[in-house]
Amino acid sequence: MSTNPAPRVLVVGSGIAGLTAALGAAGHGLDVTLLSKDALDETGTARAQGGIAAMTAALPAGQPRDSEELHVQDTLAAGAGTCDDDAVRVLVRDSAAAIDELVARGVALDRAAGPDSPWLEGLEGAHSVPRILHAGGDATGREIQRALLAAALAAEAAGRLTVLRHTMLVDLVLGPGGRAAGALVLAGPGDRLHELAADAVVLATGGAGQLYPHTTNPAVATGDGIVAALRAGAAVADLEFVQFHPTALAAPGCFLVSEAVRGEGAVLRDSTGRRYLEDVHPRAELAPRDVVARENVRRSLAQDGLPVLLDCTALSPSGPGPHGGGTTAEFLARRFPTIDAALRAHGLDWSREPVPVTPAAHYLMGGVATDGLGRTTVPGLYAVGECAATGVHGANRLASNSLLEGAVFGARVAEALQADALRTDAPGTCRAADDAPVRLVLPGRTEILPAAGRSGTAAARSRSTAPFDRDAVPFDKDTDPVDGEAAQVDGDTVPFDRGQFQDAMWAGAGVLRDRSRLEALARRLAGFRPPAGLSRRAVEDRNLLTVGRAVTAAALHRTESRGAHFREDFPAPDPARARRTFWRLEPAPDGVVEAALTCAHTSIDMFDPPERIPAC
Repeated sequence: MSTNPAPRVLVVGSGIAGLTAALGAAGHGLDVTLLSKDALDETGTARAQGGIAAMTAALPAGQPRDSEELHVQDTLAAGAGTCDDDAVRVLVRDSAAAIDELVARGVALDRAAGPDSPWLEGLEGAHSVPRILHAGGDATGREIQRALLAAALAAEAAGRLTVLRHTMLVDLVLGPGGRAAGALVLAGPGDRLHELAADAVVLATGGAGQLYPHTTNPAVATGDGIVAALRAGAAVADLEFVQFHPTALAAPGCFLVSEAVRGEGAVLRDSTGRRYLEDVHPRAELAPRDVVARENVRRSLAQDGLPVLLDCTALSPSGPGPHGGGTTAEFLARRFPTIDAALRAHGLDWSREPVPVTPAAHYLMGGVATDGLGRTTVPGLYAVGECAATGVHGANRLASNSLLEGAVFGARVAEALQADALRTDAPGTCRAADDAPVRLVLPGRTEILPAAGRSGTAAARSRSTAPFDRDAVPFDKDTDPVDGEAAQVDGDTVPFDRGQFQDAMWAGAGVLRDRSRLEALARRLAGFRPPAGLSRRAVEDRNLLTVGRAVTAAALHRTESRGAHFREDFPAPDPARARRTFWRLEPAPDGVVEAALTCAHTSIDMFDPPERIPAC
């Protein structure tokens, strides 16, 4: 029997993707440590209302039957020509097994009647047939979070998993050959900096909804994993594609009003009471999210900024199942208890009058580029969930495919970790070299020294000097994790202000975009002086500034409209651009404090394991 210790794996993030990967890897006998930035349930998963898409059962008589191919085609259609076809087929093929695993871990999905009856299947936008499974009516993510956390805590109690709460990722540690060898984190009293050594790191840090003033994301969604991966040399992809959910409550907190509400028959009206989406798309309110969000913004602008109205007053409560029967108010309270309670807390009775809604940043289709098993371009570094870019969502995510992606690819990452741990002679293996991981050192200066094998710092630093239509788009100023004074920069700058930054992102890189607005945004972001220090807020703000610049650069580069990326100066899709774009940070020469975000690839075959993505 081998006496070698089990490979050490850090999983950063405690949503469905991170928990699935951590539980799976621990089940394979790996030494897994799970990190949660905040409370264990402060995740995007816990906020997911609508459900999880899966082809699991026959539909009622008279309705078209679902199939894997139909789910694939719906996903590809929503993705507007930039999905990775193989990734989509993996997602759909493994969906039933993923649901079975969630149920085995204790997730209680809604059923039509008793405990032995079929699961209820709902309809959402851009789906051809009802295939959305729910839990607690509109609390699917919360139920999944509860069950997976219970499993993780049980594994912790049994000594099979280590869980670190309130532990924030700052940067990745790179060892010999530039492989991931651990992480720098803020944790403990006073949020002190600690290094956690590992043989592999899995990023499951979620998205970056805090780029915008209106978002359905939790406060912790500041792009931490994406930025750490960029600094470590990983390729990223699809960052121009930011999904704006069409119907968040137009009130403080931007509470999400699920797509499933429109799936039950709710309609959108302008301030005069006119239903307008029938004139825009054949599926009207059930059109893809980008179509609905864009039209909602246009209608709001046309009525002096007043929000559009979501009308549920004519919903029919009749029909079989636990939600049928009674008045409209009773139906809404049973079918959507979370939304009903939130609206009533705002003094709104949605059974009697329409409620004001607005688009809000909801999901980042882009992220750290991975293959079909979560491997990135950095050896030993994996990514999964919203922070990853697998290619399953393309330019516009199909509703309720995000929880499914976390479950499917979380399990695949766990498989890859186990397989790579046994392949000690292969690039990107889980087991590190015999050399001890190189430590990142915090000197009494303004930067963290790089790990061996890399020139320059792992962060992006530059001034904005290149034309916007070039493939290399410089990053601006210092976005390092620093301890001390901010780096000296040229020109006039102002201290970073998150509110001003978010407003600028909404105006320049929101639902509607064009060159002039994007260029103005790039100049505005170049004028922000990144905050110094190693407080959580400072690290988050630097990460947001970095991701904001990357989103802006990618949006400028894509001179067409496609999916969630809509440019009023290029309102039509360009068939020549029906492809993904991949980006990396080009290290600056020694002694030069500039690094460019470079368009590295326009095509990568990511689904040919065990081969890795070509090095950037």
